[in-house]
Amino acid sequence: MRLPGREVAASGRLARVAWLAVWFLLISAAASSAQTSPDDPAYTRLNSFGFFGAYSNDSSHMLLGDSANRKILNLGVSYSRRLMLRRSVIWQYEAELMPIALESDPVEIVHYTITWNNPPATASGSDPVIFSGPCQASSGTVTIPGVETDTFTGTCQRRWTIGQAMTPFGMRWNYRPRSRLQPFIDGHGGFMYSTQPIPVLDAGSFNFLFDIGAGFEWYRSKTHSIRIEYRYHHISNDNTATTNPGIDNGLLQFT
Repeated sequence: MRLPGREVAASGRLARVAWLAVWFLLISAAASSAQTSPDDPAYTRLNSFGFFGAYSNDSSHMLLGDSANRKILNLGVSYSRRLMLRRSVIWQYEAELMPIALESDPVEIVHYTITWNNPPATASGSDPVIFSGPCQASSGTVTIPGVETDTFTGTCQRRWTIGQAMTPFGMRWNYRPRSRLQPFIDGHGGFMYSTQPIPVLDAGSFNFLFDIGAGFEWYRSKTHSIRIEYRYHHISNDNTATTNPGIDNGLLQFT
């Protein structure tokens, strides 16, 4: 038995426009930065490799996605290549690979019993129900006079889905290159494959994703650093499946 729900599809065209806008905005930010090379050494590397973890405890309609109460956990590696070094900015290409990309949905498990009157018979079972909104436990009885009586009870659980993701289209800009503590902005685009549809049962297992973020990088030495940042993170299937609620998360990442 499926309970009433509400799913609002995100606009695939708007997601593509937003992704392109992020890309060109970040490129423009680099082009408008200072023009002269620094005279003293900067805290930077030509090639960088990193390990990161990222987590979000909740989702909501921040910009494009409509799915609520979704959690995200990513573990992965990153590679960046310095493209430009100027007095006040470092422009870098950046790609990320996430062999572990976890997404969690609220699930209502509906346990039901059907009792027929003529001939007398009984059947029972359970079905998962996932809406784009938070799970709400429910129970009730539906009777068709002289035919059958249906009783159901719903309990809330969480479903974690594992997948893999990569964002080969990324850029990052670090400011104040000669300082150990450097503010930066970044943006990435790519895709994700999960072992089952997310964030609802009739959505897709293949999704596109993009993010845009800002944070700080602290150099412990000329070649080793730590980054912490906050990102707006979006996942959607671009209307390639039956429904496309999309997921918007505020993601905290440590690299």
